[in-house]
Amino acid sequence: MIFSLKGLYVITDNSLIKRNKFIITVEKALKGGANIVQLREKNTEHEEVIYLGKELLNLANRYGIPLIINDSPEVAREVGAHGVHLGEHDCSINKARSILGKDSIIGVSCYGNIERGIHAVSQGASYLAFGTPYDTPTKPGRIPTPFSVLKEAKSIIKNVPIFAIGGITFDNARDVLNTGVDGIAVITSIFGSENPEDASRDFADLFK
Repeated sequence: MIFSLKGLYVITDNSLIKRNKFIITVEKALKGGANIVQLREKNTEHEEVIYLGKELLNLANRYGIPLIINDSPEVAREVGAHGVHLGEHDCSINKARSILGKDSIIGVSCYGNIERGIHAVSQGASYLAFGTPYDTPTKPGRIPTPFSVLKEAKSIIKNVPIFAIGGITFDNARDVLNTGVDGIAVITSIFGSENPEDASRDFADLFK
């Protein structure tokens, strides 16, 4: 299946989503209009990550969107997910591709480093994430990435989608999108909200 890698990209956070309402909460975000969902689990038992991943995969397939697993291509393969997102301390794109196959989605965090993005594309990255454009509780201490970097990345890197991530709220999302990025990745503003479906719909409407 070929997916559209743009628009609203939601990322789970186990500090924001109650375990007994995990799937219900994520489904609300998908119902609101998210185009991509990433399972991001830190310090969670392997068996639980696999269980959540398979539950989310069923959900993602039902909505016709890709499920991405954070950090681990091995977990992505075990779950059957559509791809993996790699940070600077994770394995190489080539290794992830060898584990997941040529058709898998491989996203790469570039932070504020355009050269890292260019290299990732040359290695076969499917999309890039730049940020944070704002301070964010999920990445404390991270120096914000200027909008000029997002604009420059879009002007230089033409052949893969670029997402902005970090501290994005509905109130500042238009400013981020005005840099030309293809999508925005959101955690707290969706899953920290009282109504993830309404919050997701508000963000998704920005792309219409």
